[in-house]
Amino acid sequence: MQNSSNALTFCDITQSYAAKGGGVRTFLSEKRRFLLDRTDANHCLIVPGAEDRIHRDGRTTTIEIKSPHVIGSPNYRLLVRSQAVLRALDLVRPDLIECQDAYNLPWTALFYRKRHPTTAVVAGYHTDFPTVYVEKYLVPRAGRFTARQVKSLAYRYAVNLYKRFDGFYTLTQMAAEHFAHLGIKDAGILSLGADTTLFHKAQRSESLRQSIGVQDDAPLLIYAGRIDGEKKARLIVDAFRKLPPAWNTHLLMLGDGNERQTLIRECAGLNVHFPGFVDDREMLATYLASADIYVSAMENETFGISVIEAQAAGLPVVGVHAGAMIDRVPPSLGRLGPCGDAEAMASNISAIWMDRLSDIGNRARTHAIANFSWKSTFETLCFDIYDQAMRKRTSRKIVDFPLQSAKAS
Repeated sequence: MQNSSNALTFCDITQSYAAKGGGVRTFLSEKRRFLLDRTDANHCLIVPGAEDRIHRDGRTTTIEIKSPHVIGSPNYRLLVRSQAVLRALDLVRPDLIECQDAYNLPWTALFYRKRHPTTAVVAGYHTDFPTVYVEKYLVPRAGRFTARQVKSLAYRYAVNLYKRFDGFYTLTQMAAEHFAHLGIKDAGILSLGADTTLFHKAQRSESLRQSIGVQDDAPLLIYAGRIDGEKKARLIVDAFRKLPPAWNTHLLMLGDGNERQTLIRECAGLNVHFPGFVDDREMLATYLASADIYVSAMENETFGISVIEAQAAGLPVVGVHAGAMIDRVPPSLGRLGPCGDAEAMASNISAIWMDRLSDIGNRARTHAIANFSWKSTFETLCFDIYDQAMRKRTSRKIVDFPLQSAKAS
């Protein structure tokens, strides 16, 4: 579509943007594609990078702001240069800003709105940081009681922050109810999606299986995500080691992270493969479709895009009974066990493999198609959450602008 003088400009600013993978990166890539394909809106992305850089391409602008690496993470950077973010916002003059984290950037967006009162600001709760980064960090260092007290303070901080926004959404009903209990009664719920056309069992490659040595009657397990302590990657390997040797099981660990090299050394001589980060989405779809079971030990998923993509590819899921996994994996589509229990995970993998003729993979794909689509995600975001936020600022409706072409198509 051609630019329109009346077209809206949406801007995303986030710390949670990794050069290699990540759920927020997938979300933002799909969002940009939706806006380009189905609307007349302009889109700007402000993220941390290795250097200051601006890239413009038609209706899209990507602004990278030089930022240091997060300690212990090869993929994420810490964007603390708020003045540089403000200069970037002054450059693109957005109608609406969305933030996907809870640190300095949301406050920067709020400061920009103070100077430009007609700009709406929306916050998305993509990471349960009081649990993932506060409680989990403090338990082994300060004890469970102190960790819970500080976690409670972190939630109070989050409520104080998000109440200031024109729009706020969570990714699950459970999270929305939690914030309602804390005082934010009108949180939206945004269900994320998967490209069910790309992620499909038709992408299965027998030659890929053969290339890594998987026998025709042997199971191939797969995990896709960061290979680090937060994602509990080591637990997956521990569960793999407990499977019957006679099965000749193979495990694919897709991704990068600070535990990858250590696990590669520890798994020498085993049927565990570490291809690294897979940036090609079609290749990722081929890897998933060529496997038999998706495994994840992550306890604090706020949504779990990788789980939905695996289900779209026709895979049953073995995970843990915590976080968003509870909603993503009903008993008919996989098995969830206790957190941190490699023995239980191995048992659940074995049960799913023994039940492989029950059509569980087809049920998983049917579930993904019926319940998760990016089109539905971004129509909800634009026409419900964004629309309400913009009305608070200007009394204007989204449908007054060329963005309405998305809903009409």
